[in-house]
Amino acid sequence: MNEIKCKICSKLLVGRNDKLFCSVKCKNYYHVNLRKVTDKEVKELDTILHRNRSILLEVLGKRKGQITVERVVLEKKRFSFKYHTHLYVNSKGKTYYYVYDFAWMEFSNDAILIIRKEK
Repeated sequence: MNEIKCKICSKLLVGRNDKLFCSVKCKNYYHVNLRKVTDKEVKELDTILHRNRSILLEVLGKRKGQITVERVVLEKKRFSFKYHTHLYVNSKGKTYYYVYDFAWMEFSNDAILIIRKEK
């Protein structure tokens, strides 16, 4: 018979065969530490995504629709092109990168099209 041990303290588990922890204390310890690690990683990514969104909002301003700017404009503001929330490929094969409700598409001549998605 397989002996199953607690993920935290390695005590032999008694009871159900799908049990992972020997006590509520070990279970809580595991989940609290998992959350700490996850929160740190997520916070760093979320900061970058929010900065990217703020930059796109600043460049687009109060205009409705879209604007085309040079790539340098976004780079000077420390826009991180590799971070986005999702992407969309249209029927012509063009890729739109999204940061929440903003999208950008890169052209071959270093021009960037910025679009704000309507609600």
